[in-house]
Amino acid sequence: MKTARSRRLFREAQKHIPGGVNSPVRAFRSVGGTPLFITRAKGSKVYDADGNVFIDYVASWGPMILGHAPADVVREVAKAAKNGTSYGAPTELEVTLAKLIKSFFPSIEQVRLVSSGTEAAMSAIRLARGYTGRDRIIKFAGCYHGHADSLLVRAGSGATTLGVPDSPGVPKGLARETLTARYNDLDSVKRLVKANRGKIACIIVEPIPGNMGVILPRPGFLEGLREIADKEGIVLIFDEVISGFRVAPGGAQELFGIPADLTVLGKIIGGGLPVGAFGGKREIMEHISPTGPVYQAGTLSGNPLAVTAGIATLTRLKDRKLYRDLEEKTAALVEALRDLAGRYGVPSVINRVGSMFTAFFTDLKEVTDYDSARKSDTEKYARYFHGMLERGVYFAPSQFEAAFVSAAHTKKDIDATIRAAEEVLRRL
Repeated sequence: MKTARSRRLFREAQKHIPGGVNSPVRAFRSVGGTPLFITRAKGSKVYDADGNVFIDYVASWGPMILGHAPADVVREVAKAAKNGTSYGAPTELEVTLAKLIKSFFPSIEQVRLVSSGTEAAMSAIRLARGYTGRDRIIKFAGCYHGHADSLLVRAGSGATTLGVPDSPGVPKGLARETLTARYNDLDSVKRLVKANRGKIACIIVEPIPGNMGVILPRPGFLEGLREIADKEGIVLIFDEVISGFRVAPGGAQELFGIPADLTVLGKIIGGGLPVGAFGGKREIMEHISPTGPVYQAGTLSGNPLAVTAGIATLTRLKDRKLYRDLEEKTAALVEALRDLAGRYGVPSVINRVGSMFTAFFTDLKEVTDYDSARKSDTEKYARYFHGMLERGVYFAPSQFEAAFVSAAHTKKDIDATIRAAEEVLRRL
């Protein structure tokens, strides 16, 4: 595999951009080596600066559910661009997209468009605090909701310990308002609620975590969160930036039948363009300005290019056959990977929900939370990652991320991936 041009570009990038990248995981720090500089993408493939072609399972970290550059979406965006790229004023397109989102998520009665998943999560938490008049929030170790200050917090020495900053630059006073529970552990949530009764504004959770690798909620866990929130007057926020439209048209809420009070969505609603949204009960959403006192704004919110791409994408996602095909392709790939790992004696756990999955290289029987995910052999994953890359298959450059199958992946792609995995796992 040729890498000379990517290596040269990376050296140049490091002179001008911190770490040479504009988002940390792209730097390949956890797997070693030089990041690929991508020049274009089409369908199931990405193409790098050295002319290498890869079957892509990163999918821009999830949103490219139709594959890269689908012709109908590209055509609509090109038409929209001729009319201008940003107005800073209302458009009919925004109304159309809002109605489309609501048609997939019955729990969303009103929705506000923003420019990223981070902004959506940050705004949803601010809204929950403003609505309840409370300051503290509960999040879960290993669940990522963007890089807003309130959310860059990990657990302290015990389940009832107030948060400590997980990054320099996060004020300790703000971190103390963030409580961290253990995913799939309702007792850890109940202890926090009991110790902070009447002070918790919201519980925010990835109903299907994808940022510590794919983790499945245990039966009763999401139902338990819903019950706790209802009993204590706490706003339950589902961060479906990854799972929304990915595991089912109506996300994890459709899959498990558990409605959220507020839902956070990401760039899949813009066909991969920079966009996000948060929405939920009308009673809560009407606390957002200009109808309510909780301030939130954005010049690029609802920009015509992202909204146009979103309308084209979500219209395609009404097709249930698309989801059946995704399920079949992903199940076939994951079952083959499990069989190969067993055949060649490679200890692993592969978690899958719909068209997203993670292969954890671990001796454990199951991976159910952040602590068990962290027991994975990251060095073995790095060898697996580079072995697959050399054979033309691009997985995430981190053990703790999800892989995504798109509508553009063909049987030929899946078969090629399985052949590559057999060669790599045999030598791992």
